[in-house]
Amino acid sequence: MGQSPPSTTYNDNGIGLPFFQGKADFGFMFPVPKKFCTEPKKIAQKGDILISVRAPVGPVNLCNIECCIGRGLAAIRSKKIDNMFLYFNLLWLEPKISKYGTGSTFKQINKTQLSEIEVNRLNFNLPEQRKIAAVLSLVQRAIEQQERLIQVTTELKKALMKKLFTEGLHGEPQKITEIGPVPESWEVVELGEVCEVKSGGTPSKKEKIYWENGTIPWIRSEKCQDCFITDADDFITEEGLKRSSAKIFDKGTVLIAMVGATIGKTGYLLLPSTTNQNVAGLNPINSDKLNSLFLFYCLQSRYNAFAKEKGYKIANLSFIKSFEISIPPLAEQQAIADILSTIDQTIEHHTSKKQKLESIFHTLLHQLMTAQIRVNDLDNLDNIKTEG
Repeated sequence: MGQSPPSTTYNDNGIGLPFFQGKADFGFMFPVPKKFCTEPKKIAQKGDILISVRAPVGPVNLCNIECCIGRGLAAIRSKKIDNMFLYFNLLWLEPKISKYGTGSTFKQINKTQLSEIEVNRLNFNLPEQRKIAAVLSLVQRAIEQQERLIQVTTELKKALMKKLFTEGLHGEPQKITEIGPVPESWEVVELGEVCEVKSGGTPSKKEKIYWENGTIPWIRSEKCQDCFITDADDFITEEGLKRSSAKIFDKGTVLIAMVGATIGKTGYLLLPSTTNQNVAGLNPINSDKLNSLFLFYCLQSRYNAFAKEKGYKIANLSFIKSFEISIPPLAEQQAIADILSTIDQTIEHHTSKKQKLESIFHTLLHQLMTAQIRVNDLDNLDNIKTEG
């Protein structure tokens, strides 16, 4: 079981051993060093399995370096069982292990409880354990590869947005404006000058007639994640639409969240939809002046100014209408929107592929650990490699 050393021995400069305190330090398969410790109390060895033992209980990672572990973790070292098989076995058992957690403030598990968890109940022999681990590792590496591609492409998009919205496409001289440097030919305008800005509404939840068997999409602010919105989680009825301040926004409307954790985040509607009152819908007044897809990306580039620099926890329509953006000639807007939407399509491609691989992994994990299928029955590993 881990033990936290004195806080005076922590540092962020890579001095001493990496110090992992809990689930927050876990990566996809291996923990990610953030802090280091010069006087470790409990040390985990390379190859140990790290398991979160408090808030939450159950998640696991593999230790790929010698490290110091705090009270939120325990280290498990395999004996008479293949180490990678044990890792996947514990991954499969995570929902069960989480139920052992006790405590009123936060759930935790002690050494005795951890030691009594039964693993490998079907008594797979060592060669089969290794084959099972090899199959699952294959799929997990493919998932990790997609995750890396998503991260790299997302970072590329972020860097490209910064360059495009300060330098433009034509290498022209910049001018300093109230919102920072922009190309000389670009115009700084308030959103209210170029957009129709409206907010949504919520029909009363007390009236079933407004919600039951509803067919009109209704979007919450949480759905705005700088993404294209293709579906809805909630629906209202025609009666709910009539009896509330909700209104239908057309396909191509740019949404922006006005409250909570997603304040300043955007969505681009790919279907007609209503929204709650915490979302504003923006539509260009003149499509020859402003391209809605460009606006979607432009607002993403101005996220910090919207959500942080102004210090707003709740934005209102007046603030949104007075919020400034910079816009180039329409042809350049379209070109910038095309570049960034192509990158978004690439991110979506890798995200979809990752989700499919995760589904394959969870199915295989369950079926292999319960012997519903045996590794000798898996004669299509080459197909899994191709998909990865």
